[in-house]
Amino acid sequence: MSPPILGAVSVAVLFVLLFARVPVWAALVLVGFGGNYALSGMDSAWALLGTTPFDTASIYTLSVVPLFILTGGIASVSGLSSDLFKAARVLLSGVRGGLSIATIVASACFGAVCGSSIATAATMSRIALAEMRAAGYADSIATGAIAAGGSLGILFPPSIILVIYAAIAEQSVPKLFAAGLLPGVALTLLYIVVAVVMAHLRPGEQPVAPSARLAERVRALGGPWQFLALFGVSIGGIYAGIFSPTEAASVAVAGAIALGVLSRRLSWSGFEGAVGQAVKTSCALFAIIIGANLFSAFMVQTQLPTLLADAARALALPGVAVMALVIVAYIVMGCFLEGIGMILITVPVFLPLVKGFGYDPIWFAIIVVIVVEVGLIHPPVGMNLFVIQAQAPDVKIGAIYRGILPFLLAPLALIVLLLIFPDLALYLPRLIYGA
Repeated sequence: MSPPILGAVSVAVLFVLLFARVPVWAALVLVGFGGNYALSGMDSAWALLGTTPFDTASIYTLSVVPLFILTGGIASVSGLSSDLFKAARVLLSGVRGGLSIATIVASACFGAVCGSSIATAATMSRIALAEMRAAGYADSIATGAIAAGGSLGILFPPSIILVIYAAIAEQSVPKLFAAGLLPGVALTLLYIVVAVVMAHLRPGEQPVAPSARLAERVRALGGPWQFLALFGVSIGGIYAGIFSPTEAASVAVAGAIALGVLSRRLSWSGFEGAVGQAVKTSCALFAIIIGANLFSAFMVQTQLPTLLADAARALALPGVAVMALVIVAYIVMGCFLEGIGMILITVPVFLPLVKGFGYDPIWFAIIVVIVVEVGLIHPPVGMNLFVIQAQAPDVKIGAIYRGILPFLLAPLALIVLLLIFPDLALYLPRLIYGA
């Protein structure tokens, strides 16, 4: 069997294992090890299996992953995230759909510190859902806003997925963070537009809260200052060239702990819980990355990505058509596969293909993150949807599905905008870093 055919068969086997509910890390290790054995022999396969875990764990870029996860956990248990929602709720009182908008805005801010979509969705479910229900919001509307807002956590810096993409694609983390900022703001605004339209189309499901007085609105502005300062110092330090991403992540953890202690809202048990959860989440992510590196090494040897690029050129397909096919493939896969695993499986295959058609790998990273966001909120297996139901088991999954469907229009619209105006993602990296 020729290497390209072996690569194609191995990809098919990988998806069979994933659909059979084999854990992503295990499926990647099995296929990667088996493929390397078939191509290079047992000694080479065992040597690669022995060195890959160390090589992966020693990648300096990936050190930000556990640190930013820990930052988000500490911010959650010390109440900094609830301050965001309370401030947004007061400022948007008197506006139809104000709680939906407040949830989206607070989710964007929280995601801009923790970098995790699942953590953002879980946190906002605990904070916002009860208040939205108490205000008379329908479950479908409330959960739709939470799921959509939660997906913003992987687009705003410090996006964990962008860090993982940087490690796989050998790209600059600061440039990727800069590239994600404007699309993140644009997607937040698009989600808000959807929320406002839904509030006017279905007013009975989103009652208008009494308008707060001016003095209350002014006081509310002081609530989230700690959270915003934490983001400004850590992420702003990266853009200003003061910190490396890892240093910024360390500053964020130290800042979150200091703010929690000084406000007397961070207990020892809460700190222990945040650390324990960060360790578990980080270990799960690193297991997937190790498996993906084995799989990637195998894909390089099969030359399957080069063959796909040559086939696309032979068919005389324009670059836009190739990108459209890649985006559709991601969206379809996102209906069934977990986001990080999907990126680690597909980037080694798709990135050489799109680069061959002249697309910037930084721009492609933002496209990939957006389609992963679609997968996180797209039925039937959107991870954020099940995270929300785990926090509110009395909400039927059908109601969550109905609530999220209108919000799917926002990321799809952003993909079209990025195809037409690629500088939406590339302007800030060029402005800040000159490339």
